[in-house]
Amino acid sequence: MQRKAYVTGTAALLAALLAGCTSGSGDEGPTDNANPGDAGSATAAAQPGRYRTLPEPCGAVGHDALDALLPGIQQITDPAQRDKAYQGEAALTYDTDRKVGCRWKVESAEATDRLSVDFERVVSYDNTVSDDDQAQRLFLEKETAADLPAPATSSAPPPSSPTPTASSSASASSSAKGSPGGAASPGSATSSSANSPASSGSSGPSDASSGAALSDLQPRVLTDVGDEAYLDDQLSTSGSTAEQRTVTVVFRTSNVIVTLQYEEQPMAMGTVPDSKEMQDRARNLASRLDDALGG
Repeated sequence: MQRKAYVTGTAALLAALLAGCTSGSGDEGPTDNANPGDAGSATAAAQPGRYRTLPEPCGAVGHDALDALLPGIQQITDPAQRDKAYQGEAALTYDTDRKVGCRWKVESAEATDRLSVDFERVVSYDNTVSDDDQAQRLFLEKETAADLPAPATSSAPPPSSPTPTASSSASASSSAKGSPGGAASPGSATSSSANSPASSGSSGPSDASSGAALSDLQPRVLTDVGDEAYLDDQLSTSGSTAEQRTVTVVFRTSNVIVTLQYEEQPMAMGTVPDSKEMQDRARNLASRLDDALGG
């Protein structure tokens, strides 16, 4: 009888131990289930960028666009040389998914034209910063470095000039004042026609445009290309050489930044590349590239 009581007590002890183990494992369950949720919310990655690859840069600019920006390309008589000029030269890169570019240079009897197009895909390595936000920061750095002038405020015509037409020429102001109803006088029309060849030729904007138009040609922010964009226009001289104009358009579409640089240096001394013409060509190409990206 004593032996039977001993066996019964041992069985009860084992049952109590097993119950304790079962209870302990059950208590740990909620703790384990809670930890993954906490870790997941703390390490949530920011939104990736829209673009994972980049276009082939030398093929991104069509022949018709190159004909407009590089007029001398159609003057090349050798078909092989002309085809080579159209192809351009790819920029050196070590990662075609992150940064690519292409360069063109064409010389003619009138001028030497250069064009470069660069694509950069921005990737954020900070889980709390999205690719788009990182690209926006990089774009802002570029825009700040360009040191664009403050936007020109709209101003009324000078008090001495009753109409904008009369302000186009200081020498014609007295004739314009005598025009009834603010209409342009013969004197002011003659002055305007004298300036028209400069606007369509190779003169600078100061010779071809009124004050209002000049403000429109300043380096400035653009609102019709990509998510954000700006244009820079610089005229420089180098010793005894002709003046060279460089128009740069930089725009961002999601996490891709595109930099377009268009240069022209006339062969003849005293000839200045037309600002409006070059800006229009550069902006047109920028819009095409933005469309090709699907912006």
